[in-house]
Amino acid sequence: MPWKETAPMKERMEFVLMHESDCWPMSDLCEMFGISRKTGYKWLGRYEQKGLDGLRELSRAPSRHPNAVAEEVEAAIVALKQQRPKRGPKKVLELLRRQEPWRHWPARSTIASILKRHGLVRLRGRSRKSPPYEQPFSGLDRPNAVWSADLKGWFVTGDGRRCDPVTITDNFSRYLIRCRAVPATSFAHLQPIFVGAFHEYGLPNAIRTDNGPPFATATVGGLSQLSIWWIRLGILPERITAGKPQQNGRHERMHRTLKDEAISPPKGTWRSQQAAFDAFQREFNYERPHEALNQSFPGELYAPSSRSYPPRLPEMTYPDQMQVRWVKAQGDISWKGHHIYLTSILAGELVGLQQRNDDLWDIYFGPIRLAQLDTRHNRLIHLPRKTKRGYANRKVNET
Repeated sequence: MPWKETAPMKERMEFVLMHESDCWPMSDLCEMFGISRKTGYKWLGRYEQKGLDGLRELSRAPSRHPNAVAEEVEAAIVALKQQRPKRGPKKVLELLRRQEPWRHWPARSTIASILKRHGLVRLRGRSRKSPPYEQPFSGLDRPNAVWSADLKGWFVTGDGRRCDPVTITDNFSRYLIRCRAVPATSFAHLQPIFVGAFHEYGLPNAIRTDNGPPFATATVGGLSQLSIWWIRLGILPERITAGKPQQNGRHERMHRTLKDEAISPPKGTWRSQQAAFDAFQREFNYERPHEALNQSFPGELYAPSSRSYPPRLPEMTYPDQMQVRWVKAQGDISWKGHHIYLTSILAGELVGLQQRNDDLWDIYFGPIRLAQLDTRHNRLIHLPRKTKRGYANRKVNET
């Protein structure tokens, strides 16, 4: 029988000692230990070369690996990761393939092992994923179908100035259209950001935001100065449900990356912070492959809108079957000798009224149904809360 599995090292030492005593012929000694003469001479030779270490079991792994990563390839992987510490194995692989497409790069799992071996992998805890929320938002099947806009949340730069980053992205391509620092979040500060974006990229069909100011208010229809302006431009405002940021998940994911790479920690001055935003925008659009885009860059998929920004703000128009009223400076409309208060935020704007039955009229601002007018009691009826979760994409001639 072969060496005893329980103590092969002990058996080999005993074999060598008995052989050196010159009391046993080699053939008898091998027969006693249940091994061949070839095996016996092999262990005697190893003992002569390495001593007791030569009697230890050798690894069965091959000394050379035909599929081992070449040193220069591993060095390139490590160097790119050090340059782009926030990039994971998938993005590292895609960037390497774009830089040197002729070279054979290892698989993503191999790159992950290399980065881990060099201590370049940051382990993350598991995060609970929220289920998707089904809501009839506009489709995301082409560029400029829906943009998303949000405020990242203010912080203070090293020079003590407050910084409120406003961001705009295209939902189809994930193209980062704007990332600008503003001193305040008022309409006066945000409108120029959107004017610049509209001049450069044209108008989207819809803009999706949260329910907070300056994008929405608690007034009828959730209107704000910003959303009123968008509607006048032919842009449909879409609002996510309060407390449901996952409904704007693509934009929120970009914000997480923005915080990691351009905000934490804040820069020393306002100007240097904006420079960091500009650098992040260029990299995000043209140097960062996205897994959801099949490892393409957003800049490779985005194209400007065919709807250009108009030189003058269009007036609201309504179908012929609707009654049209001006909203007065105090926020009310005239209806058969009565003053019906709507909201002062619509002062100077045109609203349309469409009859639902003998006593009820629906009041619209563009495609947005704001409230109902009870003509029997001459009072305004606010819509149920459940209809205010987001703007309904409804036609003004709906009955």
